[in-house]
This record gives sequence, C-alpha cells and structure tokens, in this order.
Amino acid sequence: MASPVATISAHSMLVFLLQLGLLLGLALALGRLAVKLTMPAVVGELTAGVLIGPSVLANLAPGLSAWLMPHDAAQLNLLDAVGQLGVLLLVGITGVHVDLKLVRRKGMTAGWVSAGGLLVPLGLGVGLGFLLPASLIPAGTDRAVFALFLGVAMGVSAIPVIAKTLLEMRLLHRDIGQLIVSAAAVDDIIGWLLLSVVSALAVTGLLAGQVALSIAGLLAVLLFTVVVGRPLVNAALRLASRSAEPGPGIATAVVLLLLAAAGTHALGMEPVLGTLLCGMLIGSSKHIDLARLAPLRTVVLAVLAPIYFATAGLRMDLTALRDPAVLGSAALVLLIAVLGKFAGAYLGARAGRLSHWEGLALGSGLNARGVIQVIVAIVGLRLGVLNTATYTIIVLVAIVTSLMAPPTLRYAVRRIAVTEEERVRERVFHG
Repeated sequence: MASPVATISAHSMLVFLLQLGLLLGLALALGRLAVKLTMPAVVGELTAGVLIGPSVLANLAPGLSAWLMPHDAAQLNLLDAVGQLGVLLLVGITGVHVDLKLVRRKGMTAGWVSAGGLLVPLGLGVGLGFLLPASLIPAGTDRAVFALFLGVAMGVSAIPVIAKTLLEMRLLHRDIGQLIVSAAAVDDIIGWLLLSVVSALAVTGLLAGQVALSIAGLLAVLLFTVVVGRPLVNAALRLASRSAEPGPGIATAVVLLLLAAAGTHALGMEPVLGTLLCGMLIGSSKHIDLARLAPLRTVVLAVLAPIYFATAGLRMDLTALRDPAVLGSAALVLLIAVLGKFAGAYLGARAGRLSHWEGLALGSGLNARGVIQVIVAIVGLRLGVLNTATYTIIVLVAIVTSLMAPPTLRYAVRRIAVTEEERVRERVFHG
C-alpha cells in the first residue's frame, strides 16, 4: 500500500497566500500607475517584484524579506507553478490572436521587414555574446550557447505590447500599423522556434548531432501541428461548441493549450512553443467564437500574467548594476539591441520598397521587446544559461525598449501620409 502524500504545511500555505496576495496587489496598483503614466502595465508589474525582492526589501528589511521570501525551493516552486500557468496561457492567448491571414496578405513586404528585424539583432546579439565579460556567464555554461541565447533575446519583438500601443495610439487601422503587427507575428513565431532549439542545446550541449536532432524535432513538431494537431483541435472545439454556455469552450481551450505545452516539453523543447502553436490553431478554427474566450483572456491578463511578471521582478537584482562591468555591459546590450532592431527593420523596409519614414516607424514598433523578452529571460535563468546579472540586464532592455516605442513611433508616423483606404478602415475600427 502506497504511503500517503504529505500535505503542504500550515506555515507554507500562509506564506504562499501572503506572497500571492501581496504580489498581485502590488502588481495591480503599480500596473495601473504605469498605464496612467503612459507606460506599459508590465513595467509596473515587474516593479512590484523588484520592490519585495533582493533589490529593495532584502536591503531595507532583511528579516522580513527572509520570512516572506524564504530561499526554500519547495516554497518558491509553489509561486513558480502559478506563474508558469500564467505564462503558458498568456502565450497561448497571444497565439490565438495571431492573424495568419494578415501575415499572408502582407506577403513579401512583411517577409523582408521581419527577416531584417530578426536576423540583424540576432546576429549582433550572438556577436556580443562572445565579447561580454566571463562574469556574466554562469559557471559551466558554454559561451557559444550563451551567445546564441542572447541573440534570440535580442531578436524577439512583443506582439502584446506592440498591439496595445498601436490600439492606444489609434494606429492599428493604418497600413503601417498592420505591417508592424504582421512583421512582429512572423518575428515572434520564428523567435519561439529558435528559443526552443537553443533551450534544447543548453541542456544537451552544442554538438553537431544535437543541433541536427533539435532541428529535426522542431520540424516534426511543426508537421504534427499541421497534419494531426489541426483536426484534433477542430474536433475538440466542435464538440465544445455544442454547449450554449462559454464554459466548456474555455475549458477545452485551456486543456488543449496545456496538453500542447506538455507535448513539446516532453520532447525537450520549451512548453511555451506548444501553447503558441496550439493557440494559433485555436485562433484559425471556424468552430469557436473568439469572443467567448473573453473571460479567459480577462483572468489571464488581470490575474495570472501580473503574478508571473511580478515573480519575474523578484529575480531581478538591481544592486548588481553597482558593478561598473555589469552597468557598462547593460548599456552596451541596450545600445546594440536598439540599433540592431532599428537597422534590421529599416533595411528590410527599404528592401521591400517602403519609404524612409515607414522604415523608421517599423523599427520603432518592432523595437518593443516587452513581455516576450521577459519570458525569454526567465527561460534562460531557469536553464542556467543566464545568471542574475545577465537576467537583470535583459529584463531592463525589455522595459526600456517598450518605453521607447510610443514616442519614436509617434514621431515617425506623423510624417507618413494618410490614404483614403486608411480613413475608411479607421471608421470601421473606431466608429
């Protein structure tokens, strides 16, 4: 007879509930404050974790910090589990809202922009990874794997931040807004695929055979998604759509996302890759009304995602920036990230026969790394590819580039003429 599984202790449960309540409350308050200051909410949510993490609370009240945020793996894992659920559903919802028809319609132009906007910062990031001080690389980590990971972190853009920025600035109806979203969607899809490969290499090592095996596994996942995943998702959603209530449809979507995450994780890839691909299948299915997923989106964006980003802030240690080497590296990484994304998007735009100002607008929009780069950074920290200092640097880049997007985008778009087609589209979008 199997022995009974030990339950969580009363003290651990108390600490866990206090952690959740405090993190969510602070994330909500600071997120709303950030929005009022015309900043992305994620900036305030990350700040919530920074305040009660090693950067602030541990220095001001070490005794309280040790009680509230004990360095106990089992206790931290409880918080991480909630955060992981949040990020899986967040990426899944992002996949649901990727407009593949729009990407196909923009065709060659979006391809040029996304290629430049991804490959240039990716290449610069890999090169920079070989130049940064050894103190920024965890002991035992292959520098080549670290460089590849840094390149992926530099190359991504953040569809959630970009889409929200365009909506708030009333630019989503503009051709340039549609093109920014299309290019960001392609960048993010390729970025998640690259992240999955590099994450597998971080575990197995950078060997020619392992690289080939990781790429083959990725291609197999993509093939399975199209050939087997699509009909399975359609069948499940068709069954759930028989109910007049939204509950079964929401539950079915969550089940599909979690099973997809488990599938890619079992293959040695990142769970978020599975949820992204599954989310795209859900979004393209004719058997679900996306409006019925609104309650799920609300819970994820208002509760689970803020907890996830607050826990991300917990892992930042801004005191590391007192080290001149870390501060100098942070400035260099930020400079290369911004220049790489602007230069890549601009060159891609010009290759696609767009104007100078359209190229700058695309660079401004795609430069926002936001939540996607934060997720990439946490993956790197979990895999041991990043240490606390490099993790802090990458999250800072995500925050600064997200703050840069609205003013630079506004400056460039003012110089792009509005077409009659865009005026018609604006009446449809905004009434």
